[in-house]
Amino acid sequence: MIPAQYNAKDVEQKWYNYWMKNDYFTSKPDHRKPYTIVIPPPNVTGILHMGHMLNNTIQDVLIRRARLKGFNACWVPGTDHASIATEAKVVAKLKSEGINKNDLSREEFLKHAWDWTEKYGGTILEQLKQLGCSCDWSRTKFTMDPDMSASVIHSFVDLYNKGMIYRGYRMVNWDPEAKTTLSDEEVIYEERNGKLYHLRYQIEGSNEYVTIATTRPETILGDTAICIHPEDERYQHLRGKKAIVPICNRVIPIIFDDYVDPEFGTGCLKVTPAHDVNDKELGERHQLEIIDIFNEDASLNSFGLHYAGKDRFVVRDEIAVELESIGALVKTENHINKVGTSERTKAVIEPRLSDQWFLRMDELVKPAIKAVLETEEVKLYPSRFNNTYRHWLENIRDWNISRQLWWGQQIPAYYYGDGKEDFVVAETAEKALELAKVKTGDANLTASDLRQDDDALDTWFSSWLWPIAVFGGILDPNNEDYKYYYPTNDLVTGPDILFFWVARMIIAGYEYAEAKPFTNVYLTGLVRDKLGRKMSKSLGNSPDPLDLIERFGADGVRVGLLLSASAGNDILFDEELCQQGKAFANKIWNAFRLIKGWEVADIPQPEASKVAIEWYEAKLQHTLVEIEDNFDKYRISDALMAIYKLFWDDFCSWFLEMIKPGYQQPIDRTTFDKAIAILEANLKLLHPFMPFLTEEIWQHIKERSAEDALIIAQWPKAAAYDAKMVADFDFATEVISGIRTIRKDKNIPFKDSIDLKVVNKEKASTVFDAIVAKLGNVGAIEYVNDKVDGALSYRVKSNEYFIPITGNIDVAAEIEKLATELEYTKGFLKSVQAKLSNEKFVAGAPEKVIEMERKKEADALAKIATLEASLSGLK
Repeated sequence: MIPAQYNAKDVEQKWYNYWMKNDYFTSKPDHRKPYTIVIPPPNVTGILHMGHMLNNTIQDVLIRRARLKGFNACWVPGTDHASIATEAKVVAKLKSEGINKNDLSREEFLKHAWDWTEKYGGTILEQLKQLGCSCDWSRTKFTMDPDMSASVIHSFVDLYNKGMIYRGYRMVNWDPEAKTTLSDEEVIYEERNGKLYHLRYQIEGSNEYVTIATTRPETILGDTAICIHPEDERYQHLRGKKAIVPICNRVIPIIFDDYVDPEFGTGCLKVTPAHDVNDKELGERHQLEIIDIFNEDASLNSFGLHYAGKDRFVVRDEIAVELESIGALVKTENHINKVGTSERTKAVIEPRLSDQWFLRMDELVKPAIKAVLETEEVKLYPSRFNNTYRHWLENIRDWNISRQLWWGQQIPAYYYGDGKEDFVVAETAEKALELAKVKTGDANLTASDLRQDDDALDTWFSSWLWPIAVFGGILDPNNEDYKYYYPTNDLVTGPDILFFWVARMIIAGYEYAEAKPFTNVYLTGLVRDKLGRKMSKSLGNSPDPLDLIERFGADGVRVGLLLSASAGNDILFDEELCQQGKAFANKIWNAFRLIKGWEVADIPQPEASKVAIEWYEAKLQHTLVEIEDNFDKYRISDALMAIYKLFWDDFCSWFLEMIKPGYQQPIDRTTFDKAIAILEANLKLLHPFMPFLTEEIWQHIKERSAEDALIIAQWPKAAAYDAKMVADFDFATEVISGIRTIRKDKNIPFKDSIDLKVVNKEKASTVFDAIVAKLGNVGAIEYVNDKVDGALSYRVKSNEYFIPITGNIDVAAEIEKLATELEYTKGFLKSVQAKLSNEKFVAGAPEKVIEMERKKEADALAKIATLEASLSGLK
């Protein structure tokens, strides 16, 4: 029994369980060609948002299509440990329980972190199942799995031994909220309104002052010099002199360096080597003292004097008041400047000197530049992102890979002394001890003499190995899975992590596999609301994906997202599109019920049905070419739209009408069987986009074994087709539309048969005459040489069509109606032509406006000709 309504809730869990039970998602190496995707791993404790929905729908479309095309399809799912985000959540949870992270040992904290991960982790993967994602769940990976962590540690040791990882005392980007360093790429610069403070520094031993402008008056407490350009004539008398820093009264040297721009401000620069990267370089050149005034949370330390313990921004306001009270603040001005913020926590970044681990990038990056920008071994879709990729990689700096966190892979460096070089790097503590004994020459060293580096590795340093490590390629490059599945085929991700993740995976691929990690990178846009705003909780414009699935069904939501998504462009999401997807599902369901409701009999096949089948098979092949071309270009939305139109317009609106038996009449078996075969071909094309609906209909068509499920059916094969027949049908639809218009305008009921006489100036094909006759209820079609008097008429291109008037039409009333319409149209034409003959209008109006007026003129002339011909035929 086929239900009267399609109910997604009754269907989705049923078929997902069926697919899982029969292992359709599971992939093992075999004789077939592999098609592989690795999921961009979401944060382990994250929940599904609209970006995930879009990204994973596209991946599922690709993997399901590959499965239907006979590939050994393997989609590897997994999650990322997300060091900064996860540690922040665990720290906040502990704080709410009255526990301070600093009071815990590393082991105690990690136990809390693992408890949190086990409680909340993996939720997002379960949510992806509700969307219909056909991942090989037996291959699910987590970036902190023992083998994944071992791969990361192995990689670190390998790169260190190659001389590519080094430890350096550098100015780094410090996130005072997460209390860790960030790489340059994790810093987002934004313009903010601030102030420029003009401060006076007294010259030691005189009543003279120099004025210096700064946006950060709190940092004067770390000043260790004033710098002036060596050729600045205004200050030559200050050579060898010193200045006094206000408030702290520190005496500092006045130095001269051509780094200073004498045209900028007063030409004097305060130098704070601990808190600015350029000042640090000045400090090194001039051997200046380095005074760090900040704690790790960006509050001031003891060098902040009476401001110690206060936040930097609080101090900024308070110190300005104090500077003004002592006469050291000359003036303040409003000022817009670029401020670096943390991509993760949004905190304002603090430049900070610190010992960190870095990966040299200058040589590593070369194969990745070549692969995308020269050989195109890896292609980005859309290709405009090549410029972004080029800019990042050609300006790459060494990668700061250490993070002051505990959640993550602990850096495998082991210290045995206080010296800068008193450490060894090894994959295990046991190996480290052996190396330390050799390096020190001390055979009596014990494990307790070694201390492992406290820092963890940057999360991206684990995920850059993702396509290799998920198949065990780092630890065992000769294993069967790795050799079979790598390199993968397609990567679907957002352009916001093109550098963080995509470029680094390409770099790692050539370093460890000497091969690209994937061939194609499909970059989706951001999902925005229908007003173009970025979705956020604060705006309340981000719908709950699971709520959408509940209301519109997973297939409806998938279609809604994809109808609005083109590669690389932002998606303006509107729930109406999900409603459209749901309506599409209902349309298909009703079409299926219509077919299954027909009585079948062994009777001759009508000519109209024979022609309809020939046409639809050609149209399907024609559309298949379009679909394949769109997939080749990663125009997934266009591929869906081609299938949507094929199903809705060609199949439902035309084909079914052409073959539909008369009222209470049976359909012939030949046509019915062909209609079912055509429906099955349509379902195969639609399955990657709407998996649940299509499997439900497929299984309702007839009893099927597990081997005959739609999910593993065969994608329609491309074949030669009659392109002329496809084009000729488009002409025939206009003929049919003309008949329908006259029936509607003249109130001629469809049950009343009419005759049609044709002047075939276009030499149009007569193949579809049987279709025209059926859909227009035409008793006879006659081809004539001249126009027919006493008939209603219309045109299709240069062809003329005449419907002889029967007793049902009041000729006099029709003549009056046509005459009125003709008079109106002539008046309209006159007004348009008056505009076009006005030289001032033509000279001043935009080209598009003029084009529109000319089209109006052409349409009016054509309509006048048709009306005059109709009147002539009636008189």
